[in-house]
Amino acid sequence: HGHANEHMNSTSFEDLVKRFDSPERDAYQHPEKVLDYIGEVSGKKILDIGAGSGYFSFKLAAKGADVIAGDVDDRFQKFIQEKMEKENAPKVALRKLPYDSPALAKNEVDKVLIVNTYHHIEDRIAYFGKVLNGLKDGGELLVIDFKKQDGPGPPVKMKMAAAFITKELKAAGFTEFEVNDSLL
Repeated sequence: HGHANEHMNSTSFEDLVKRFDSPERDAYQHPEKVLDYIGEVSGKKILDIGAGSGYFSFKLAAKGADVIAGDVDDRFQKFIQEKMEKENAPKVALRKLPYDSPALAKNEVDKVLIVNTYHHIEDRIAYFGKVLNGLKDGGELLVIDFKKQDGPGPPVKMKMAAAFITKELKAAGFTEFEVNDSLL
């Protein structure tokens, strides 16, 4: 959580929420393209790691997924709870995550989504070994993060190349990979 969290927390919570739910994010994140890529989620149980303001959690729930919005920050958990109540939005389960674990039971979820958060996790090999344990047979981990180049997100030095992420996930026990550099 080190440098990436320090960088993120140098911005006020209110400004983070505005940035996470902004039209600018819609422009670079292309949520509909991402949801099409993820595929059919109705009836699937999905953990959204680093859910933040619930940007993808609510979109997945609207498509019929049983979503666990996981985050380490109580402020985001409270924000999602209030948003659910205010907007009469689809129910999303909240889960406070410790920094070192996705807090999943064995075979608990069909998919795990982590968007713009991979670079925040420190001992990623151990962490994603726990993610793998929490996935059902045939389950999927979807990692969407900033390309290692100038653009939206943290400074380039905090961003990670797809090959580096793949190498870490192999070390964590994942065996099948698809890297899509053209979706976003």
